[in-house]
Amino acid sequence: MDRIYGAGGGGGGGGGKGGDGGGGGGRTPTEASDNLNSTQYAKVVDLISEGEIQGLKDGAKSIFLDNTPLQNADGSYNFQNVTVETRNGTQNQTFIPLAADIEDEKPVGVQVQQATPIVRSITDSNVNAARVSITVPQLQRFTNEGDIEGASVRLQIAVQYNGGGYTTAIDDTISGRSADSYQRDYLVSLTGAKPVDIKITRITDDSGSSKLLNAFSWSSYTEITYAKLRYPNSALVALRVDAEQFSSIPSRSYLVRGIKVQIPSNATVDLTTGRLIYSGIWSGSFGAAQWTTDPAWCLWDLLTSTRYGFGDHIQAAQLDKWAFYAASQYASELVPNGFGSTEPRFSCNINIQTAEEAYKLINDMCSVFRVMPYWSTGALTVSQDRPADSAYLFTLANVTEEGFSYQGSSRKSRPTVAVVSYLDLNSRDIAYEVVEDQEAIAKFGVVTTQISAFACTSRGQASRIGEWLLYSEHYESEVISFTASIDAGVVVRPGQIIEVSDPTRAGNRRGGRISAATTTSVTVDDATGLTVAATATLSVILPTGVVESRGISSITGNEISLATPLSTAPNANSVWIFQTSNIQASTWRVLTVSEQEGAQYGITALAYNAGKYDYIERGALLQQRDITDLNVIPEAPTNLRATETLYELNGRALSKLIISWQSVVGVNQYRVRWRPQNGNWTTTTQARPDYEILDTTAGVYEIQVYSLNAGLRQSVTPASLTVQAFGKTAPPVAVAGLSLIPIDGASAILSWDRSTELDVLLGGKVLIRHNVALSGALWEESQEIVAAAAGSQTQKQVPLLEGTYLVKFEDDGGNRSLAATTVIVDLPTPQPRLLVQTYAEETETPPFNGNYTNMFYVASLAEAGGAGGIMLSSGLAVDAMATDGNWDGLASIDSVGGVLSAGEYEFGSTYAFPGIFDANLRRRLVTLPYIPGDFWDDKADLIDTWDLIDGTGGDRVNAATYVRTTQDDPSGTPTWSAWREFSNAIVRGRGFQFKTLATSTDPTQNIIIEELGAAMELQQRTEQSATLTSGAGTYTVTFTNAFYEAPSVGVTGFNMATGDYFAISSVTRTGFQVTFRDSAGTAVSRQFTYTAIGFGRQI
Repeated sequence: MDRIYGAGGGGGGGGGKGGDGGGGGGRTPTEASDNLNSTQYAKVVDLISEGEIQGLKDGAKSIFLDNTPLQNADGSYNFQNVTVETRNGTQNQTFIPLAADIEDEKPVGVQVQQATPIVRSITDSNVNAARVSITVPQLQRFTNEGDIEGASVRLQIAVQYNGGGYTTAIDDTISGRSADSYQRDYLVSLTGAKPVDIKITRITDDSGSSKLLNAFSWSSYTEITYAKLRYPNSALVALRVDAEQFSSIPSRSYLVRGIKVQIPSNATVDLTTGRLIYSGIWSGSFGAAQWTTDPAWCLWDLLTSTRYGFGDHIQAAQLDKWAFYAASQYASELVPNGFGSTEPRFSCNINIQTAEEAYKLINDMCSVFRVMPYWSTGALTVSQDRPADSAYLFTLANVTEEGFSYQGSSRKSRPTVAVVSYLDLNSRDIAYEVVEDQEAIAKFGVVTTQISAFACTSRGQASRIGEWLLYSEHYESEVISFTASIDAGVVVRPGQIIEVSDPTRAGNRRGGRISAATTTSVTVDDATGLTVAATATLSVILPTGVVESRGISSITGNEISLATPLSTAPNANSVWIFQTSNIQASTWRVLTVSEQEGAQYGITALAYNAGKYDYIERGALLQQRDITDLNVIPEAPTNLRATETLYELNGRALSKLIISWQSVVGVNQYRVRWRPQNGNWTTTTQARPDYEILDTTAGVYEIQVYSLNAGLRQSVTPASLTVQAFGKTAPPVAVAGLSLIPIDGASAILSWDRSTELDVLLGGKVLIRHNVALSGALWEESQEIVAAAAGSQTQKQVPLLEGTYLVKFEDDGGNRSLAATTVIVDLPTPQPRLLVQTYAEETETPPFNGNYTNMFYVASLAEAGGAGGIMLSSGLAVDAMATDGNWDGLASIDSVGGVLSAGEYEFGSTYAFPGIFDANLRRRLVTLPYIPGDFWDDKADLIDTWDLIDGTGGDRVNAATYVRTTQDDPSGTPTWSAWREFSNAIVRGRGFQFKTLATSTDPTQNIIIEELGAAMELQQRTEQSATLTSGAGTYTVTFTNAFYEAPSVGVTGFNMATGDYFAISSVTRTGFQVTFRDSAGTAVSRQFTYTAIGFGRQI
């Protein structure tokens, strides 16, 4: 029988196959696996940073085990039984209670019973925790069929500090099966004042049956004093994880807000991004240390820290804090992030875990926010690649006679594709952002360069780095070198923007030195070739060192009139540059300034284009991409179902659960966990969306199915199903197609349709019973008439009896069809027979006055509706009952100790024939099943819950009649045959004895034999002779076989004369006499034949 269960329910009603139910044969008891799970934990402490840090960004959501978050955004957990302790690295932080320094085990050794909790006290004030050890000697349950299943027991551990009342610390249920001792430890943290009392209470009822073993004892407790290691100034994360969820110690990663650094007093931290928001004018002082992602002040902290930085070599006074401040302001400005929102221009997110060369590390940190460090006038300052105005002007007038030297790179070697690597916080792995210059690719093809974005966790920031790199390579690849006079060399600094007017490139001289100047006019050394245009401007260097440009209104000789006044008149001999829209001075960013001989300075600069910043930060949208599903937590399966069915294995029928579910898109593996009836979990991995649990038994099955991604990370929650499996407890279906065909006067062929159920066909039976009633016959009141047929048979020869034949299937577990299929036989009037003996033991005086073995007689049993008869005895002698004197306490005197499995009653008399005869024997048997304590006045439950008001019908009892014979004179010392069962049979013998054998395969079921007897009949027969000659006298005829009693005799004479006659005399069972006479009465000889009709044939 197949049975289907849907998700969320256990399939109520009906039955599958297998389990409880007595009787029958062939079922092998099952034994649950003895593998009660022991829970082990892995403890690990990670040093994640110098302190003090801000801490985990978002609690458990910021902890990743094997690259899977401990907690999801919705608050659900991907891993269970994980304990987390964090320390942020302060000087005075507390210790983490993981490493035990002192352990002192105290024995207890007391069994915990429900009514008597056990308490132990700890007085040592130094104890930080207690490890409570529980021992379960055995945890298992035995069913009536011999199955061994798991069991469970629930307990609570409560703690009381200094008499302040108990609070529950642990509430746990131990489930599974263990055939030998199993121990479980519980760690109880003790945080309150001593003394502390620890109490263990058993919540589950104590077992009152030897079939349920779930006792446990408190074996010991261990006082634990932790090693109090604080690890000051060290940020720590300590984890305690359930080892069952990991094959090895998992990889760990953490999303933290890192080291707190000093920030300017006028700055606040935007906690969403970590950038700084400035207000007002900075006084130059610093506020309290805070977490920030601002790279300028992270570098400042690295340079000044004496614990983990360069503070032993660099003092804060040696740093140009104003340059750092300006760089920080630029870094914290919001720019488009490529996804329709904004983010800080530069953010520093780095965990420096290894020692690095100072030069490299400082330059790496500087690369985060595009600055170049250099030493100037006794201080370390930084120059940032950001938009800036020109700081100085260079022409041939203020450089040496060598002029300007240019050096560039081949266009074909310049990269057209930049691959930028950065740390993706979503995948927690290195990701790559590919930035392409499509115009350059079209011209020069794909030329790829790779760059690692140091401390970068933003895709938008990585994209901007790529854009910056490609732009710089294409438009700022040229380097200019020249030697300047001292007046320029002492002013120009690395990173500054300079303008160069080189006539060798411009084709005209457009720069030189100023002869004289006011704020409105400038007289230059030579204005040849300069003409006024709408876009013409004049750039000069003011005495303050600032470069100013003004429009030109007119040029008269060498005097250039300005459209608007300068803020200050430039000095004579300072430098000027003339520019128009079609010819402009080139712009460069100073790379190096080096002092040379003769009070000269060598300057090297890189081409500079002010438009690149707008290009880089133009907000070009970035395409959202999903690069992997490997670490995406999959959805749980849906539509979990279970179907219960039978299968064949090695000639045996077994039950199984077929589990199926809706497959999850993108998932190729599933983790299936199941356990039976408080048993142990079995876990397996399945590639297909179905799984079979083989050899199931009756009970509740818990089933969980998780989806697994390609990285074998499972779904947050499983698809769950609780199934009330019936194993093989469901009864077979009723027999169909029952018919009976007589083959002679004593036997018939009973036929039926073949069973369709495996557990009937393999190891099952076809049970056949008979009842004398022609209507209303009940299975429980009928008796087996022949040995059961094999479950695969479809026919059986049976004795031919009047009444009702009842047939049921029985499977290999002893379960029988709920309803019997019947065929009624009403025999026609038989040929005449002679009833020679009728036994009716219930009518004897006293009734049933024969010999008993394990049976007894009861005249009237009120619990059985007043029925009386003979019954099976109980398994306990009367003198062993009620040894405490409380007879009223016995549920039933008839069943104390259980009903015996078999008993006999032998009839009180022997029947003897005068010789050896073949007798027709027909049994007479009326029975009633009886289950003590199962009647309406014994029931305590509500009447609506009763199956039957007068008790449950018992079909595990039976009675059969037996006969044995002897061919000797039974009154002497005869030799008897073996007992043989009969229902309707012809049996040969001289002496006959009868008995009944009552059986019960269930110690709770008994039988009442109300009527018991047998009918002995002899068949009618006719003996005919050949032609005989009487002789002239009386002729004695001896029958070939003696009859049981004198038969009817007829004679036919031949060759008789008129007046002849004959006379028959002395008719006995062995013969007769006949005399033929003539008309005168004189004996004469005649020929004749005879016919004798009687009953029985003596052998």
